[in-house]
Amino acid sequence: MSKKEFDLIVIGTGSGGSVAAGKCAKAGWKVAQIDSQPFGGTCALRGCDPKKVLVGAAELIDWNKRMNSHGVNTQSSLDWTKLMEFKRSFTQPVPEHREKGMEKVGITPIHGEASFTSKDTIVVNRNTYQAKHFLIATGAKPAPLSIEGFEHLTTSTGFLELESLPETIVFVGGGFISFEFASIAARAGSTVHIIHRGERPLENFDGELVDVVFEKAREIGINIHLNAEVKSVDESETGFIVRAHQNGSTTNIEGDLVVHGAGRVPNIKSLNLEQAGIDSNKQGIVVNKYLQSVSNPQVYAAGDVAAIEGLPLTPVAGFESHLVASNLLEGNHKKADYPAQPVVVFTIPPLAMVGLTEKQARDQGFDIKIKFHNMDGWYSSKRTNESHTAFKTIINKKNGQLLGAHIVSDKSEEIINLFAMAMNHSIKAVELKKMIYAYPSHASDIPYML
Repeated sequence: MSKKEFDLIVIGTGSGGSVAAGKCAKAGWKVAQIDSQPFGGTCALRGCDPKKVLVGAAELIDWNKRMNSHGVNTQSSLDWTKLMEFKRSFTQPVPEHREKGMEKVGITPIHGEASFTSKDTIVVNRNTYQAKHFLIATGAKPAPLSIEGFEHLTTSTGFLELESLPETIVFVGGGFISFEFASIAARAGSTVHIIHRGERPLENFDGELVDVVFEKAREIGINIHLNAEVKSVDESETGFIVRAHQNGSTTNIEGDLVVHGAGRVPNIKSLNLEQAGIDSNKQGIVVNKYLQSVSNPQVYAAGDVAAIEGLPLTPVAGFESHLVASNLLEGNHKKADYPAQPVVVFTIPPLAMVGLTEKQARDQGFDIKIKFHNMDGWYSSKRTNESHTAFKTIINKKNGQLLGAHIVSDKSEEIINLFAMAMNHSIKAVELKKMIYAYPSHASDIPYML
């Protein structure tokens, strides 16, 4: 079969690939975009967006329960089947919509798994494609685990496609996926276990704020097993038995479903990168500051597959894709200098952070002012009977700049964006404190956090 040639081939149809593909196509380049899964990427189809739909329903359950003795008499519950139908109303249109959008700007859509055969050639479904440039943006996948019976674990994708909710769910690992999905499942009526091999979960977040999330999880009935390393998952007559070593003994936990929540790795194994001379490591494709492969200059990488300091977040992937497009179209001139990157764990209430943790700030030698306070008694929490709320701000004493902000409360995902904006534009804490905010609003709490 004849070889098809392009100016740019993008592997992946999520945010990391689509921005660059669209910009280059609009500039007149001949572009193709490839995906082995339905077009749209992880966030829109198997991650952020459908997850937040489920979180929204769980928030309503939590809010109603909090207000039961304060004038709201409704006893609400989740109908999982109808909730899944609602979730699919968001995800089902995405692949067709994305493909039509690609074709509208002149991008050639290709369905299948790409594999490099040389520095400038790939094969998809036995068809050969050649390009002057490549952008790899294939995202991440669940990390392989050395657990006997690993094949019995379902993934976050599987959880988001459940037709019915199991009575008992066991999450392996104490990261984002486990805490977010456990928060949903517990409020939907499941018995939930989280097994984490470390001393505390959500290890990249501030410890004192994680403690608040931990207490809330325990309050709603989530069973958290710390310092427990899963060794095996065995089938039983009724489901599965998860065996973990904890404090020198073996703990057996039975469940109807076992979910992988122990981290993700760059999804690059099937690409045969060595055939194209593309260097990679555990963090992904080794790139320079322009997001260009250090070993094959025809190749760029963005999102979770790029071994660089950008966090594995959808907005960061989009940010990197913009940079790649500029460097492709105009030559390498834009470096990946990252602004403050806000991060949110969508528990209920959500945990949000931007910048440094207290430990990181101290380790880096900053002379800092710390403000940490429980907010349960504040008006913004009391009006909905919200508990387990807190914040911590970290300010550089030398120049008054905000180094980090950490919040667990309703609407923390919105407040953290204001802190991120302040950090990115060097707005000092005293200036942020003097601003006039709409009241009563969650943002009007900011001055009291400083």
